[in-house]
Amino acid sequence: MRFLVNFAPLKDIFPYLTLFVHMTTLRNLVKIVTIFLFITFSAAIGNQLNAQDGKALFSANCASCHAVNKKLTGPALAGVEDRWPDKQNLYAWIKNSAAFLKTGDPYATNLYNEYNKVAMNNFPGLSDADIDAILAYIKTVPAPGAAPAGGAAAGAPASESDNSLVFGILSLILAVLAIILLQVNSNLKKLSDDKLGVTPQAPIPFYRNKRYIAFTAILLFVLGGYYTTVGAMNLGRSKDYQPEQPIYYSHKVHAGVNQINCQYCHSGTYQGKQATLPSVNVCMNCHTAINEYKGDPLVRENGEIVDGTAEIKKLYKYAGFTEGQPWDATKAQPIEWIRIHNLPDHVYFNHAQHVNAGQVACQQCHGEIQNMGEVKQFSDLSMGWCVNCHRETKVQFKDNGFYSIYEKYHEDIRTGKIDSAKGITVEKIGGTECQKCHY
Repeated sequence: MRFLVNFAPLKDIFPYLTLFVHMTTLRNLVKIVTIFLFITFSAAIGNQLNAQDGKALFSANCASCHAVNKKLTGPALAGVEDRWPDKQNLYAWIKNSAAFLKTGDPYATNLYNEYNKVAMNNFPGLSDADIDAILAYIKTVPAPGAAPAGGAAAGAPASESDNSLVFGILSLILAVLAIILLQVNSNLKKLSDDKLGVTPQAPIPFYRNKRYIAFTAILLFVLGGYYTTVGAMNLGRSKDYQPEQPIYYSHKVHAGVNQINCQYCHSGTYQGKQATLPSVNVCMNCHTAINEYKGDPLVRENGEIVDGTAEIKKLYKYAGFTEGQPWDATKAQPIEWIRIHNLPDHVYFNHAQHVNAGQVACQQCHGEIQNMGEVKQFSDLSMGWCVNCHRETKVQFKDNGFYSIYEKYHEDIRTGKIDSAKGITVEKIGGTECQKCHY
C-alpha cells in the first residue's frame, strides 16, 4: 500500500520553527555574552584588588627597609622575581631568612654578605598569596624617568595605572549589545504578532510607563541612600587632607633621599603619646651648615616648582639666624605648622604603645611617607579602620618584654595549642575592648 502524505500544512509551521530557532539562538547569545562579560570584569577587578592589597601589604611590611626602585636598608625590589631562580626559595627567604640561609643557597648567601650580614626581618605571617600580591604591586610601580618637557619636574608623582579604559570599552560593548538584542527581540515579537493576528498596542511614552517610573524611583532611592550614608560616615574625617605649610618640608628629601630616621625629628613617637613636632633648633642642627638645596626639583601637587633654597631662608627667618653672624637663639620663633592628623577628643591613641611595644612601622598608618613631598593624611583614621587593624595585626611576642605578662599565650604557643605562624592578634589581648581607646 502506498501512503500519501500531505506536506501542505507544514508551510504554516515554518515561521514558528524559524521563530523558535531565532529565540534559541538569542538565548544562547545572551548566555555567551553574559559569561564573557562576567569573566572579563572578574579578572579586571581581581587584578586591581590584588594590586591594591599588595600596596597595603608592602606599606605595612616592606616599606620601612625597601623601596621599589632604590636601595634603602635593603635592596631595591624592582625585578626581584627575576633575581631568584626559584620562586619557592623567595617565599622561604621572606618568611624566614635565617632558616633559609642554612640551606646554602648561593644567591641568598651573597645577598646576606652584601648587606654586612644583617639578617632580614622574618615574616611568617605572610602567606604565598600575600607575597604574590606584594610582587604584583611592585610590578605596577613605574621606573623613575627623565623630567618631562614643558616645565614639569621629574619628581612629579606618576599616576597609578588603573582599568578605567578597559571598563569603558566593556561598558560600550555591553551597551551596543543591549541595543542590538532589544531590537532583535522587538522584531521577533512583531513577527510573532503578525503570524498570530494580534493587533499591536500603541506604544506608551517612557515617562508614563509605570515600569520605567518604578525603576527610576528605586534607582534614585538606592543611590541617594548610598551617597547620604557615605557622606554621613565621612563627616569629621580628613583623608587626603594636604594643607600648604609655612615652609615646604619634603619628607621625600629628608626621610627618603637622606635616610633621616623619623624619630630624629619626631622624638616623642618612641617615648610618649604624641609624635611631637621638631623645634626650630632640631632643624638648625643640620641647616646651620646646609644653606642651599641642590637636589632634585621640588614640586607641589599642583605642579608648581618650589625653590628649596628659598625655603631654607624661611627657616633662617624663624630661627633668627643670619649667615656669617653669631646665632642669637633668643630671636627664634616657633614655626606655625598646620596639623594634619587629628583624632576626636574622646579617642585615646598612644604612639609609643604602637611603635615601641607593638613595633608598628610608620608607613602602616601614614603611608609611604618617605616618598611624599607635602604630607597628606593617608588613612581615614576611622574607628572601623582601627578595629580592623587590631583584628588582623599580629603581636610580635618574640623577644618583646612588653608582652611577657601574657604567660598563657606564650605557653600555648610553646605547646602548639596556638599556631605560631598565625600568631596572636591585638584583638586577643584586648585590643578591641572599648576602654582601650575610649576613656
